[in-house]
Amino acid sequence: MELAKLARRPRSWASVALLCLLPVVVAVFVAVTHLAPAPGQGPALLSAVLTNGSLYPAAALAVVLPIFLPVAVAVTAGDSIAGEASSGMLRYLIARPVGRTRLLLAKLVTLIVYVLIAVVAVAVTSYATGTILFGSKPVAVTASGVTTSNLAAISLSGTSITPAQVLVRTLGAVAFITVSMLGVGAIALFLSTVADSALGAALGALAGLVTSEVLVTLSAAAAVSPYLPTRYWLAWVDFFREPILWRNIDRGFAVQAVYVAVFLGAAWANFATKDITS
Repeated sequence: MELAKLARRPRSWASVALLCLLPVVVAVFVAVTHLAPAPGQGPALLSAVLTNGSLYPAAALAVVLPIFLPVAVAVTAGDSIAGEASSGMLRYLIARPVGRTRLLLAKLVTLIVYVLIAVVAVAVTSYATGTILFGSKPVAVTASGVTTSNLAAISLSGTSITPAQVLVRTLGAVAFITVSMLGVGAIALFLSTVADSALGAALGALAGLVTSEVLVTLSAAAAVSPYLPTRYWLAWVDFFREPILWRNIDRGFAVQAVYVAVFLGAAWANFATKDITS
């Protein structure tokens, strides 16, 4: 039922379409001007797509991750419970035999599906856009100067990686970003059980993320920085190093797992005992 409701909701597909549109617009501008940020500047790997469009999914995820993807996830998760309450439907939903726990689990599954659809849609459309606009010709020179035809790109460490490695590393980046967005969704879902306004729940989650971003940049907050939800958001870039640097990736997965567990537990505890009046 909840998945069908997600599929019938125009704003769900509109938000996914907008997320996919932004990288397309960026790719068009880069293709027309042939200007990309210098290595180490701008979205990760955007400087490399001029020579190989198969890397554009990673660059596209870097474009949408800091702002647009968290906003979409927070709005969707914030609407899960608070939206039903503000429309007056929540009381009727929990009156059914399914119970509150099952309803909350259904909302969680719907959120997971939405996050997966959004991240995968961005990756797929950006791959198509990148290969059409920039091509997918393999890089012909290895780090040792030997010409070869089975290479796809140069890693961030300056060594060559094969097409299979690009695919596996892109899938790893997609998985990492998906888990990171589930951390955002868990926070917004908890706030959705507290507030009666979907907008209030979404804004509350976004305010927490903005605060986290600010604290990450402050030297005075170095003691708490490793535990903030946004601290390791960009650690997926390490998938494109050779060898892969697992330290921050593992920490990112662990931090998001804690946030998901804590805030989903808090959401269940609050929703299971909440007095529903609307």
